[in-house]
Amino acid sequence: MANIKSQVKRNRQNIVRNERNKSIRSELRTRSKNAIAAAEAGDAAAAEEALRLAQKRIDTAVAKGVLKQNTANRRKSRLTKQVRSLLG
Repeated sequence: MANIKSQVKRNRQNIVRNERNKSIRSELRTRSKNAIAAAEAGDAAAAEEALRLAQKRIDTAVAKGVLKQNTANRRKSRLTKQVRSLLG
């Protein structure tokens, strides 16, 4: 346990940020899985919509500081490539 007031506050802030970031990352994984599942099912319209929503959430995560820009670009590129290959 920290004895310094500023460190006690920093620990509280870290807990709050960690919880927020964890929920955002979880949502990113869920949206990506939904896009891939729709593509595997062969539903092109649903897959495109799910892909769009996943990319939107990735961009939101960058804006909130959860992901870095290059990481987000790489994830979007890989996800798009995977969905397009599944759709044929």
